[in-house]
Amino acid sequence: MGFLESLDSGITDFVGQWNGYSTGLVTLLVAIVSYRIVSHREPDVHPLLLAKQASASTVRNEGESAVYRSHAAPHSMPLNGGLNVKDPGASKWARGRDGDLRDVWRKATGATAGEADKVARAKISTVLGSEKVVEHRLEDITRQINLIGQYIAEQGGIRVAIYLPNSVEFLVTLLACSFYPNLTTVLIPFDVPSDELISMLRRSAVDTVVTAPGAFPFDTVVSAYPALRQLIWVVDKGNNHLDWNEIPEGTGGSVNVATWQEIINDAPTAAGNELPALDSSNVPQDIVTFWQTKQGQMEEMVRFSQANLVSGISGQLAAIPTKERLGPSDIFLPADSLANVHTLVLTMAALWSNSSVAFTSVAGKSPDLVLATQGIAPTVVVASPATMLKLHKESTARLSSPLAQASHYLSTRALTLEGVLSPANPLSTFAVAARPTIGSTPNKLRLLYVAERAGTDNPRLLPGVLSDLRIFTGSKIVYALTAPRVAGAVSQTALYDYRVDEDGQTHFGAPVTSLEIFLKDSGAHKTTEEKIEGEIFVRGPAVAGGEASLGVIGRIKDDNTLAYV
Repeated sequence: MGFLESLDSGITDFVGQWNGYSTGLVTLLVAIVSYRIVSHREPDVHPLLLAKQASASTVRNEGESAVYRSHAAPHSMPLNGGLNVKDPGASKWARGRDGDLRDVWRKATGATAGEADKVARAKISTVLGSEKVVEHRLEDITRQINLIGQYIAEQGGIRVAIYLPNSVEFLVTLLACSFYPNLTTVLIPFDVPSDELISMLRRSAVDTVVTAPGAFPFDTVVSAYPALRQLIWVVDKGNNHLDWNEIPEGTGGSVNVATWQEIINDAPTAAGNELPALDSSNVPQDIVTFWQTKQGQMEEMVRFSQANLVSGISGQLAAIPTKERLGPSDIFLPADSLANVHTLVLTMAALWSNSSVAFTSVAGKSPDLVLATQGIAPTVVVASPATMLKLHKESTARLSSPLAQASHYLSTRALTLEGVLSPANPLSTFAVAARPTIGSTPNKLRLLYVAERAGTDNPRLLPGVLSDLRIFTGSKIVYALTAPRVAGAVSQTALYDYRVDEDGQTHFGAPVTSLEIFLKDSGAHKTTEEKIEGEIFVRGPAVAGGEASLGVIGRIKDDNTLAYV
């Protein structure tokens, strides 16, 4: 009874001291605890998965670091070298072919292993302004691939330059050169100065150019580069009535001029409806690209084999978690130039995944992303760092009110400290103006690809900027490091890596599964017990020539991610 009496006395004293302040404090405590319980969410990825993002080899050579690979490509296994294409009739237990770009298109059209009626087919469209979107039938694109490839081959073309903005014709020409033998594709960045254009044509020994009127300086090129033999104009419908076959005086009639529409329309209706049959002896030729380190410098010319490209595609397909990978429900928009190999590889990965692809000519060095996405609702976008910096500057300027800034702070805290991508919070209504209108349907965008070009003077995205962009766009961002001789990316950030390091330095995640990286000692930058620094080297099937140096000094961070020094 003594215990019960003391308990009763304590409760009586406690209740006797209760007042309005006590009620307010208890109410506040209950509200805080309830809010934390209701609002708590598990992080998008377990933190331990971000602690060590790459695996290091157990031994290393003198003067070098250990070799680092993605966890999905262990050191005891070969790197991803292809698409594992299964031919019709092949055993399902046998390993498939690595494939080439022809297999990507066959997969997109359902011509691989009888898939025509099993899965949803991709849609390819052209965005013309904010109100007109032209959808292209895959059968029509297949016919154009056959007719354009056949025409170029019959005219004796060998090295075909594509000088076009992002368009269906760009894709058709690239695939046509892959389906027809002895045709080498040369990708020339669109809208370059005439002297740089002539230099690239001369260095790659181009004999055929596919381009658009008004963008290609015909007289200047022909007079400075007499080796040009064939020109195919891609003419808008509004200009079809003009005579584009007329050769200007003074050229000597050495250039055979034709228009894209004439080649397609003059052929019989039934011609070119079927893709050429598989022929193991017909190996597609290389694809030549140009890489400019700094403005005004001569571009580096790189030859990628088909094996390099499909390895890069395979690496990109494996880099995204299964539940987030591209699929038939996605609309993929390359807002960066297709002459950039990273953008091209991602576009081919989208076609392989049966995603719909939209092309817009508003794609270049730094387009307006809001303008580029008018008329469509993309779910996946590839953009340049300059484009994203412009978007970040405009959105940050709209965070003018204290409540909008408080909303942004809450979203940043949830993103960086809790690992949850959640732009919505109790104050998010006040920050609506800061969110750009990307696409015709709000909140459809789910993934952004952005790439840093190693060794260039292009702008870089700091961790704080990437964090802000995730909140402004409401989408995940993959930030990659690209190099001249690498098809796709050298390394790229994990999809759920939202961290902002205290040192403020951007990292590029772990290497993709199609290559491995290591650092060679360079001057004061060496591998020691305290640090891992040196010149970045890459090696693997996605690398032109098998191995290459990036020409920049990097370091391996404690979490085994790659970063600049």
